Amino acid sequence: MNMHSIAWWPILILLVIATAVDIHSRRIPNWLVLPFLAAGVIVNTASHGVKGLGQSIAGIALAVAVTGVLCWLRGMGMGDLKLCAAVGGWIGPGQLGMALVATGIAGGVLALIWAGCHGSLGQSLEGSSDLVSAFWTKGVHPHPSLVLDNSSARTMPYAPAIAIGTIFSFFAI
Repeated sequence: MNMHSIAWWPILILLVIATAVDIHSRRIPNWLVLPFLAAGVIVNTASHGVKGLGQSIAGIALAVAVTGVLCWLRGMGMGDLKLCAAVGGWIGPGQLGMALVATGIAGGVLALIWAGCHGSLGQSLEGSSDLVSAFWTKGVHPHPSLVLDNSSARTMPYAPAIAIGTIFSFFAI
């Protein structure tokens, strides 16, 4: 479903606001993303009927499935999940799949830049190595030193990566 003409500007505005708020406060508020999620479902349903509703629900479900795992591992916040779900409600699962892949790549690059700028590149790379090693030996579980609720963990706002990945997806399809 090609939703560019309908979704581009609202999504761009949402991503700019969410990025600014996340960088400033390290939160993505419900008052921003939940009405946007509902609006995506309403717009798609009004524009494309039951097929549009299905695309919105599938986009939301994909966002929750992929980012839900990262939230369960406590490596991503619920605001990031809700932002991805809101975007998915507008663009559907096909374009969101591409956006999530691009978001992951952008997130990795931004994490390296963030760590380099904060003098923690070595620590971050070591933590990533520990995480992969623990997954192989102990299974997929939250890593105690890399979770968001660990005050000594180096974290970064993730809305910028979501914004980059989502914007990329509009130009890639």
